[in-house]
Amino acid sequence: MLIKIIARELGIAVERVKNTVELLSDGATVPFIARYRKEATGGLDEVAIGNIKDLYERLQAIVQRKHTIVATIEEQGKLTPELKKRIDECYDSVELEDIYLPFRPKRRTRATMAKERGLEPLADIIMAQQTSDVKARAQSFINKEVPTTDDAIAGACDIIAERVSEDEWARGSVRRLFARRGTICSKVVKGKEADGIKYADYYEWSEPVQRVSSHRLLAMMRGEEEGFLRLSITVDNDEAIEGLSRRFIKRGSASADYMQAAVADGFKRLLAPSIENETMGGAKERADDEAIAVFAENLRQLLLSSPLGQKRVLSIDPGFRTGCKVVVLDSQGNLLHHTVIYPHPPQNDREAAADKIRTLVGDYSIEAFAIGNGTAGHETEAFVRRLGLEPEIFSVNEDGASVYSASAVAREEFPDEDVTVRGAVSIGRRLIDPLSELVKIEPRSIGVGQYQHSVDQNKLRDRLNVVVESCVNKVGVNVNTATKQILTHISGLGPALAENIVKYRAANGDFPTRRALLKVPRLGNKAFEQAAGFLRVVGGKELLDSTAVHPESYAIVERMAADAGVGLERFITDAEARKGVQLKNYITDKVGMPTLTDIMEALNKRGLDPREQAKAFAFDANVHEIGDLREGMILPGLVSNITAFGAFVNIGVHQDGLVHISQLADRFVSSPADVVKLGQQVMVRVVEVDIKRKRISLSMKGV
Repeated sequence: MLIKIIARELGIAVERVKNTVELLSDGATVPFIARYRKEATGGLDEVAIGNIKDLYERLQAIVQRKHTIVATIEEQGKLTPELKKRIDECYDSVELEDIYLPFRPKRRTRATMAKERGLEPLADIIMAQQTSDVKARAQSFINKEVPTTDDAIAGACDIIAERVSEDEWARGSVRRLFARRGTICSKVVKGKEADGIKYADYYEWSEPVQRVSSHRLLAMMRGEEEGFLRLSITVDNDEAIEGLSRRFIKRGSASADYMQAAVADGFKRLLAPSIENETMGGAKERADDEAIAVFAENLRQLLLSSPLGQKRVLSIDPGFRTGCKVVVLDSQGNLLHHTVIYPHPPQNDREAAADKIRTLVGDYSIEAFAIGNGTAGHETEAFVRRLGLEPEIFSVNEDGASVYSASAVAREEFPDEDVTVRGAVSIGRRLIDPLSELVKIEPRSIGVGQYQHSVDQNKLRDRLNVVVESCVNKVGVNVNTATKQILTHISGLGPALAENIVKYRAANGDFPTRRALLKVPRLGNKAFEQAAGFLRVVGGKELLDSTAVHPESYAIVERMAADAGVGLERFITDAEARKGVQLKNYITDKVGMPTLTDIMEALNKRGLDPREQAKAFAFDANVHEIGDLREGMILPGLVSNITAFGAFVNIGVHQDGLVHISQLADRFVSSPADVVKLGQQVMVRVVEVDIKRKRISLSMKGV
């Protein structure tokens, strides 16, 4: 049943879903299935497989919830065959909770207290709307706890109000009204006008809830959380009550007035607040999903951003008062030397700083400068550039470097160095290989998101971990140089096996082959199957170990080489030797054209990193502070963050400018990610400068 629901929901053939779920249940990872099991899935990509995985887990959670609900209702002695059938056939979590609501154990309410006073039969009489004299019928319910007929009727109406609020049809009707016609309103908390000035746009704000954008809703919710705003979702109460009245009230009956009051009370006191919270929660969930999607895409771009490659780097973590931390890294990112220079105020020791830089460049044959883009970044870059030295200069995004420098990972790597040195090392390593360095940092600490602290943190963490895993496996790693942190994200490994691999390598030397990984403690055949294709052994005994060809397919390549009449080495390295291969000749009941096509692609791209190489960049030398900007200026910049409403661009001052989505191109843009990428070098025009609010508006139109 679950397979059919997933297939229908995602629009994927049942057989593909079935095979994918079986692979996942057998312990296969999403990257492994997407790369090496295309025959089973029909070539589904990581996104589709991930969607199947998420929906399957969500449906399994609903199945577990149904077991709990059935057991609870059964304990109450209220489980009928019809009710059991309805629950069994329900796979919508909202509908399921509506079915369960009347049976859910609840705290004492006005209705439960009325029931305790014996007024439920009177509620039944009023709801039946067949008696001609309600007060006369209420007389029989008077006792010590119910002194008057008015008290009896009031208690019965409390029971009716709760029944209305728990009625499945009523909840669905009001839920649809809130979704279609609800208006989200934001108002300033009285007396907080001055303190909450950054939320001034939302002091008197309202718009249809179905149209509110992710960033506006999250901004308003943050304002509410900080105590400056009050949010609500409203509907036309009269319209809602009229709809409920048509459902529950028989016009002209003696009970009509009592029913009308009970329905109105049930809506205003119970149903409306419940559905308002639910609607707000749904809007928040949608906003979270959109913000998390933006964060995930930004993170993916950052992790796959261009590496400089194995070059000797002089890395500088800029600063004013405390100086600039300078470290020298070899081509593998190992720390060779560190010092501090003070070229900026208050010391202004430019001459000594210049001498140190020149000496280090010469002594260590430096090939590139990596300069952090934080405080004093632009000034430091300008200082180094004026020295006229040969190595290229790169501005490096240092978001999260301070998090790394204080982390357990950094302490383990550099137990004898302080946080400032570790931070400078991280900046330099980000230039050499961004992916290998950034995986050491909690993804949420990398500042490329939109309201990342306001969204569901568990959902954010899970989504970002998926992105990290996808990127690491897309690039692949050299098992003989990879760190424990990056190995952790390889398909099928995890922290324990990653640590075991590093320890085994330290004790026994480099792995000569992929198969040698099976000697690592606790790394069994299943983990090897999942990981092997994403691990490379460069210069080892087995030629195919340096490619993305999975060991399970080595025999196919060897057969191809034999059929081509050449040795394996030539077949792998010489594209001409592979030209005559007819892939259809190697199709079997287990190996299809997708796998064979991937094998040839892996051989054609052997050893190639899918990322482009990093390119040097320079800010405008005449712009250092926001006060240097003038409207109409055309400036070079680096895209530093992408949100749903536009892109932020670093133009070399201490505040990034915003290119609103409407200013990204001379055409309609539905998503900023369609036009720009993180770290992209762009030219922008200054549209407006608000020095007081530190806001810079930029445009890429016609530039």
